Amino acid sequence: MPAPAISNVRQASADLSSSIGSEELRKQIREILQSQGFRLENGKLLPPAALGKDDIRLLHNTAVEHRIEQAMPGLHRRETELIMRIASGHEVDPASISPRLVEVKPGTADELLFRYACLHWSIPVSSGYGRRLRFLVLDGSNNKLIGIIGLGDPVFNLGPRDQWIGWESEGRNLRLRNVMDAFVLGAVPPYSFLLCGKLVALLASSDTVRAAFKRKYGGVKSRISEREHDGRLALITTTSALGRSSVYNRLRCNGRLAFESVGFTAGSGEFHFSNGLYGAIATYAKERCLPTWRKEQWGSGFRNKREVIRKCLADLGLSPDWGYHGVNREVFVVPLASNARQFLRGDHARLRWYHQPEEDVASFFRDRWLLSRAESHQEYRAWSRNEWLIWSESGGKLD
Repeated sequence: MPAPAISNVRQASADLSSSIGSEELRKQIREILQSQGFRLENGKLLPPAALGKDDIRLLHNTAVEHRIEQAMPGLHRRETELIMRIASGHEVDPASISPRLVEVKPGTADELLFRYACLHWSIPVSSGYGRRLRFLVLDGSNNKLIGIIGLGDPVFNLGPRDQWIGWESEGRNLRLRNVMDAFVLGAVPPYSFLLCGKLVALLASSDTVRAAFKRKYGGVKSRISEREHDGRLALITTTSALGRSSVYNRLRCNGRLAFESVGFTAGSGEFHFSNGLYGAIATYAKERCLPTWRKEQWGSGFRNKREVIRKCLADLGLSPDWGYHGVNREVFVVPLASNARQFLRGDHARLRWYHQPEEDVASFFRDRWLLSRAESHQEYRAWSRNEWLIWSESGGKLD
């Protein structure tokens, strides 16, 4: 993939001084939203009228470009090394694919590969926040990357999830710690041509992930509640990147529905401000806006990016509702136990786990999708790792 061009509007916003005035900031916000394809009508922020998957990709493009620019100092010089961990099509033998999960540790080459892979997603991938678990899915037959899994703390309010569980406020306060959200989840080329996105999704609910969660967080005390974590991961949530998901919908494993669609998000978030302009917004809010009162244990300052943006917009005389971008994402829940809902509501004290070893997932995927896909769709063979290069000039020498 060639390096994306930096838009003039975003480049201008990146050069703004930290003490930008209110009039100039107001102007820049309007310009950058319109440059991304948003419509400003009667004080309201509206997405493009026809919002297909390509339109959603375009809306995210400026933020993706900014992520790539931010990552360049740390990853550019390592790109030739990292790209060699990506397979070209001729290096993949579908019948021999042997997936294995590798937990990503901080400060390792695996972490660099995880970060590099994230730069190729069509929407900007956050670094996650709070608790985090990250995995590479590697092909044991050639040691190349099949895909990545990133789990982080879930958002506190997520209507479709909370309605599916049947959560009241107290139950959510007690049991949200037993939930994680997949902030990135998917396969990379050429494995993505072989429907390996389904494989990676199913591996996210494997026993390996559940065990890693218990190992990392079991017995850890919360700073705020001071309660000790029991280390039980009962539910994973995720949202589709591009509206309705063709990967997760009706995704089953050994007769069980693994991913259940429970509704759509309200279209809130901050990706449309994560484009070089957020630094000026944050500085403005810090200088002129008051954070919402928080519990003393949480420290001072704003709750999150969303509050920073809403406070800044209101102070500028713009609608705080511009924090709603109108891109609705499908919400999926992935129960790791047959009674996950009852446990999360507090009705059951013990979880009746689904046992899903990596080997069983790989075997099921191979028989259900992989071999027939490889036979009928052979475009994966022609794909070259050179197509994934962002900054480097390969000269055709990498394959």
